Amino acid sequence: MSVEESQPLISHLIELRNRLLRAVICVLVIFCLIVYWANDIYSILASPLTERLPEGATMIATNVVTPFFTPIKLTAVVAVFISVPFILYQIWAFVAPALYKEEKRLVYPLMVSSTLLFYSGVAFAYYVVFPLLFGFLTQTSPEGVTMATDISSYLDFVLTIFLAFGVCFEVPVAIILLCWAGITTADDLRAKRPYIIVGAFVIGMLLTPPDIFSQTLLAIPMIILFELGLIVSKFYQPKDDETTENS
Repeated sequence: MSVEESQPLISHLIELRNRLLRAVICVLVIFCLIVYWANDIYSILASPLTERLPEGATMIATNVVTPFFTPIKLTAVVAVFISVPFILYQIWAFVAPALYKEEKRLVYPLMVSSTLLFYSGVAFAYYVVFPLLFGFLTQTSPEGVTMATDISSYLDFVLTIFLAFGVCFEVPVAIILLCWAGITTADDLRAKRPYIIVGAFVIGMLLTPPDIFSQTLLAIPMIILFELGLIVSKFYQPKDDETTENS
Protein backbone atom coordinates (compact mmCIF):
# COMPACT_ATOMS: atom_id res chain seq x y z
CA MET A 1 0.00 0.00 0.00
CA SER A 2 1.42 3.37 -1.03
CA VAL A 3 1.59 6.44 1.18
CA GLU A 4 -1.21 8.13 -0.80
CA GLU A 5 -3.49 5.11 -0.31
CA SER A 6 -2.76 4.82 3.40
CA GLN A 7 -3.53 8.47 4.17
CA PRO A 8 -7.31 8.20 3.65
CA LEU A 9 -7.37 5.09 5.85
CA ILE A 10 -5.45 6.86 8.60
CA SER A 11 -7.75 9.89 8.40
CA HIS A 12 -10.81 7.61 8.71
CA LEU A 13 -9.31 5.86 11.73
CA ILE A 14 -8.55 9.21 13.35
CA GLU A 15 -12.12 10.37 12.73
CA LEU A 16 -13.47 7.11 14.15
CA ARG A 17 -11.34 7.56 17.26
CA ASN A 18 -12.59 11.12 17.70
CA ARG A 19 -16.21 10.03 17.31
CA LEU A 20 -15.74 7.27 19.89
CA LEU A 21 -14.05 9.66 22.31
CA ARG A 22 -16.96 12.09 22.00
CA ALA A 23 -19.42 9.31 22.73
CA VAL A 24 -17.44 8.17 25.77
CA ILE A 25 -17.10 11.74 27.05
CA CYS A 26 -20.86 12.24 26.68
CA VAL A 27 -21.53 9.11 28.76
CA LEU A 28 -19.03 10.19 31.42
CA VAL A 29 -20.47 13.69 31.66
CA ILE A 30 -24.02 12.41 32.07
CA PHE A 31 -22.83 9.83 34.59
CA CYS A 32 -21.13 12.53 36.68
CA LEU A 33 -24.27 14.68 36.54
CA ILE A 34 -26.62 11.95 37.81
CA VAL A 35 -24.40 9.79 40.04
CA TYR A 36 -25.37 11.87 43.09
CA TRP A 37 -28.89 10.44 42.73
CA ALA A 38 -27.72 6.85 42.21
CA ASN A 39 -29.73 5.49 45.16
CA ASP A 40 -32.84 7.37 44.06
CA ILE A 41 -32.48 5.98 40.54
CA TYR A 42 -32.26 2.47 41.92
CA SER A 43 -35.32 3.06 44.10
CA ILE A 44 -37.28 4.09 41.02
CA LEU A 45 -36.16 0.98 39.17
CA ALA A 46 -37.00 -1.25 42.13
CA SER A 47 -40.43 0.30 42.81
CA PRO A 48 -42.37 -2.19 40.61
CA LEU A 49 -41.16 -4.92 42.99
CA THR A 50 -40.95 -3.12 46.33
CA GLU A 51 -44.52 -1.80 46.00
CA ARG A 52 -45.76 -5.38 45.67
CA LEU A 53 -43.67 -7.12 48.34
CA PRO A 54 -45.60 -8.58 51.29
CA GLU A 55 -45.84 -6.40 54.36
CA GLY A 56 -42.55 -6.38 56.23
CA ALA A 57 -40.54 -7.85 53.32
CA THR A 58 -37.64 -5.91 51.82
CA MET A 59 -34.91 -6.34 49.26
CA ILE A 60 -31.54 -7.50 50.58
CA ALA A 61 -27.83 -7.23 49.78
CA THR A 62 -25.82 -10.45 50.11
CA ASN A 63 -22.45 -8.82 49.57
CA VAL A 64 -20.73 -6.15 51.67
CA VAL A 65 -20.08 -3.77 48.75
CA THR A 66 -23.29 -4.49 46.84
CA PRO A 67 -25.31 -1.59 48.35
CA PHE A 68 -22.69 0.83 46.97
CA PHE A 69 -21.74 -0.68 43.62
CA THR A 70 -25.17 -1.80 42.41
CA PRO A 71 -26.68 1.73 42.24
CA ILE A 72 -23.44 2.94 40.64
CA LYS A 73 -23.68 0.19 38.02
CA LEU A 74 -27.27 1.14 37.30
CA THR A 75 -26.35 4.81 36.99
CA ALA A 76 -23.69 3.94 34.41
CA VAL A 77 -26.27 1.99 32.41
CA VAL A 78 -28.71 4.91 32.63
CA ALA A 79 -25.97 7.27 31.41
CA VAL A 80 -25.45 5.08 28.34
CA PHE A 81 -29.22 4.86 27.86
CA ILE A 82 -29.59 8.65 27.90
CA SER A 83 -26.57 9.05 25.59
CA VAL A 84 -27.92 6.74 22.89
CA PRO A 85 -29.17 9.57 20.61
CA PHE A 86 -25.78 11.29 20.76
CA ILE A 87 -23.93 8.00 20.20
CA LEU A 88 -26.11 7.24 17.18
CA TYR A 89 -25.45 10.73 15.85
CA GLN A 90 -21.70 10.09 16.04
CA ILE A 91 -22.18 6.84 14.14
CA TRP A 92 -24.34 8.64 11.59
CA ALA A 93 -21.81 11.46 11.15
CA PHE A 94 -19.05 8.92 10.52
CA VAL A 95 -21.01 6.79 8.04
CA ALA A 96 -23.04 9.48 6.24
CA PRO A 97 -20.28 10.74 3.90
CA ALA A 98 -20.08 7.28 2.33
CA LEU A 99 -23.82 7.13 1.60
CA TYR A 100 -25.67 8.32 -1.47
CA LYS A 101 -28.22 11.08 -1.12
CA GLU A 102 -31.11 8.62 -1.50
CA GLU A 103 -29.59 6.30 1.13
CA LYS A 104 -29.19 9.19 3.56
CA ARG A 105 -32.83 10.09 3.10
CA LEU A 106 -33.86 6.55 4.02
CA VAL A 107 -31.32 5.73 6.75
CA TYR A 108 -31.87 8.81 8.89
CA PRO A 109 -35.55 8.12 9.75
CA LEU A 110 -34.62 4.47 10.24
CA MET A 111 -32.08 5.38 12.93
CA VAL A 112 -34.49 7.73 14.68
CA SER A 113 -37.33 5.21 14.63
CA SER A 114 -35.11 2.37 15.89
CA THR A 115 -34.08 4.51 18.87
CA LEU A 116 -37.67 5.44 19.69
CA LEU A 117 -38.79 1.82 19.35
CA PHE A 118 -36.09 0.62 21.74
CA TYR A 119 -37.07 3.25 24.28
CA SER A 120 -40.72 2.24 23.82
CA GLY A 121 -39.87 -1.40 24.50
CA VAL A 122 -38.09 -0.48 27.72
CA ALA A 123 -40.98 1.75 28.83
CA PHE A 124 -43.48 -1.00 28.01
CA ALA A 125 -41.51 -3.47 30.14
CA TYR A 126 -41.31 -1.06 33.09
CA TYR A 127 -44.87 0.26 33.12
CA VAL A 128 -46.82 -2.78 31.90
CA VAL A 129 -44.83 -6.01 32.25
CA PHE A 130 -43.08 -5.45 35.58
CA PRO A 131 -46.24 -4.68 37.59
CA LEU A 132 -47.88 -7.84 36.22
CA LEU A 133 -44.74 -9.95 36.59
CA PHE A 134 -43.88 -8.98 40.17
CA GLY A 135 -47.52 -8.97 41.23
CA PHE A 136 -47.73 -12.57 40.03
CA LEU A 137 -44.43 -13.68 41.60
CA THR A 138 -45.07 -12.12 45.00
CA GLN A 139 -48.42 -13.90 45.24
CA THR A 140 -47.09 -17.34 44.33
CA SER A 141 -44.43 -17.77 47.05
CA PRO A 142 -44.92 -21.01 49.01
CA GLU A 143 -46.41 -20.68 52.46
CA GLY A 144 -43.76 -19.92 55.05
CA VAL A 145 -41.31 -18.54 52.44
CA THR A 146 -40.59 -14.80 52.58
CA MET A 147 -39.59 -13.19 49.32
CA ALA A 148 -36.32 -11.27 49.77
CA THR A 149 -34.66 -10.41 46.46
CA ASP A 150 -30.97 -9.52 46.25
CA ILE A 151 -30.57 -6.03 44.79
CA SER A 152 -27.77 -7.10 42.44
CA SER A 153 -29.73 -10.08 41.10
CA TYR A 154 -32.75 -7.85 40.63
CA LEU A 155 -30.72 -5.36 38.59
CA ASP A 156 -29.33 -8.09 36.32
CA PHE A 157 -32.83 -9.48 35.84
CA VAL A 158 -34.52 -6.20 34.90
CA LEU A 159 -31.68 -5.17 32.58
CA THR A 160 -32.08 -8.48 30.76
CA ILE A 161 -35.82 -7.89 30.42
CA PHE A 162 -35.24 -4.33 29.23
CA LEU A 163 -32.84 -5.56 26.58
CA ALA A 164 -35.21 -8.33 25.48
CA PHE A 165 -38.19 -6.01 25.11
CA GLY A 166 -36.13 -3.27 23.51
CA VAL A 167 -34.90 -5.73 20.88
CA CYS A 168 -38.38 -7.21 20.35
CA PHE A 169 -39.76 -3.75 19.64
CA GLU A 170 -37.23 -3.42 16.80
CA VAL A 171 -39.36 -5.78 14.68
CA PRO A 172 -40.34 -3.07 12.14
CA VAL A 173 -36.71 -2.05 11.67
CA ALA A 174 -35.66 -5.67 11.16
CA ILE A 175 -38.38 -6.15 8.54
CA ILE A 176 -37.40 -2.95 6.73
CA LEU A 177 -33.72 -3.95 6.64
CA LEU A 178 -34.54 -7.44 5.34
CA CYS A 179 -36.70 -6.01 2.57
CA TRP A 180 -34.22 -3.25 1.75
CA ALA A 181 -31.38 -5.78 1.43
CA GLY A 182 -33.51 -7.89 -0.88
CA ILE A 183 -33.40 -10.90 1.46
CA THR A 184 -37.19 -11.07 1.53
CA THR A 185 -40.22 -9.05 0.49
CA ALA A 186 -43.32 -7.77 2.23
CA ASP A 187 -45.44 -10.20 0.20
CA ASP A 188 -43.33 -13.17 1.36
CA LEU A 189 -43.68 -12.07 4.98
CA ARG A 190 -47.43 -11.64 4.62
CA ALA A 191 -47.63 -15.21 3.34
CA LYS A 192 -45.82 -16.36 6.50
CA ARG A 193 -48.02 -14.28 8.82
CA PRO A 194 -49.56 -17.30 10.66
CA TYR A 195 -46.11 -18.62 11.60
CA ILE A 196 -44.97 -15.18 12.71
CA ILE A 197 -48.04 -14.76 14.92
CA VAL A 198 -47.34 -18.11 16.57
CA GLY A 199 -43.70 -17.08 17.00
CA ALA A 200 -44.78 -13.83 18.69
CA PHE A 201 -46.79 -15.75 21.27
CA VAL A 202 -43.89 -18.17 21.83
CA ILE A 203 -41.57 -15.22 22.50
CA GLY A 204 -44.21 -13.75 24.81
CA MET A 205 -44.37 -17.04 26.69
CA LEU A 206 -40.59 -17.06 27.17
CA LEU A 207 -40.26 -13.45 28.30
CA THR A 208 -43.31 -12.99 30.52
CA PRO A 209 -44.95 -14.70 33.52
CA PRO A 210 -46.63 -18.05 32.80
CA ASP A 211 -50.12 -16.69 32.20
CA ILE A 212 -51.91 -16.03 28.93
CA PHE A 213 -52.68 -12.39 29.79
CA SER A 214 -49.03 -11.38 30.17
CA GLN A 215 -47.98 -13.35 27.10
CA THR A 216 -50.63 -11.55 25.06
CA LEU A 217 -49.39 -8.16 26.29
CA LEU A 218 -46.07 -8.78 24.54
CA ALA A 219 -47.34 -10.77 21.57
CA ILE A 220 -49.95 -8.24 20.45
CA PRO A 221 -47.52 -5.26 20.28
CA MET A 222 -45.06 -7.43 18.34
CA ILE A 223 -47.78 -8.41 15.85
CA ILE A 224 -48.85 -4.77 15.48
CA LEU A 225 -45.23 -3.74 14.95
CA PHE A 226 -44.84 -6.53 12.40
CA GLU A 227 -47.77 -5.15 10.42
CA LEU A 228 -46.33 -1.65 10.72
CA GLY A 229 -43.01 -2.93 9.37
CA LEU A 230 -44.79 -4.44 6.38
CA ILE A 231 -46.45 -1.11 5.60
CA VAL A 232 -43.27 0.96 5.88
CA SER A 233 -41.07 -1.61 4.10
CA LYS A 234 -42.62 -0.73 0.73
CA PHE A 235 -40.67 2.53 0.85
CA TYR A 236 -37.44 0.56 1.26
CA GLN A 237 -37.95 -2.05 -1.45
CA PRO A 238 -35.04 -2.31 -3.93
CA LYS A 239 -35.86 -0.68 -7.22
CA ASP A 240 -36.40 -2.94 -10.21
CA ASP A 241 -33.32 -1.68 -12.00
CA GLU A 242 -31.17 -2.32 -8.92
CA THR A 243 -32.54 -5.85 -8.64
CA THR A 244 -31.81 -6.48 -12.31
CA GLU A 245 -28.24 -5.22 -11.97
CA ASN A 246 -27.62 -7.42 -8.93
CA SER A 247 -28.94 -10.45 -10.73
